[in-house]
Amino acid sequence: MAIRTLVKLPDPRLRLVSEPVGPVTAETRALAADMLDTMYDAPGIGLAAIQIGIAKRLVVIDLAKKDEERCPVVLVDPEITWSSEERRVHEEGCLSIPEYYEEVERPDRIRYRYRTLEGESVEQEADGILATCIQHEIDHLNGVMFIDHLSRLKRSRAIKKFEKAARREAEDA
Repeated sequence: MAIRTLVKLPDPRLRLVSEPVGPVTAETRALAADMLDTMYDAPGIGLAAIQIGIAKRLVVIDLAKKDEERCPVVLVDPEITWSSEERRVHEEGCLSIPEYYEEVERPDRIRYRYRTLEGESVEQEADGILATCIQHEIDHLNGVMFIDHLSRLKRSRAIKKFEKAARREAEDA
């Protein structure tokens, strides 16, 4: 398929709330394939459609390591239906905030619902890194980035750093 351009901080599109996908079409399947190609190329373990500029509730995830067989998952219109009281800290990064990593505390376990590319409705539970990744990507669908879970000071520093980099890029263009 195609590798799409990633939307990066401070682009205001990252703050948009994404619309439901609705019926799964050939266009939806092609978008999911492009998203997977883009995620693998970056490389990353998750990508929301808004990260390539499309405000649809579509997420792709693959937690396979480099030496493992790929195991892509596509979540159409995903939603979290339950979160555990227990919390866990994971270091998170984001393809839209390149080379910036911070520890984020989130619920350790979640239950989530989504549709497959075949239109089948699925409800599953996840824990550990999968739960973190799903929460991170669903946050994107709601206009939330992982830096929003940081202290005001850390978030402010990250935003300023990427605004400055964007200004430099614009000046060099």
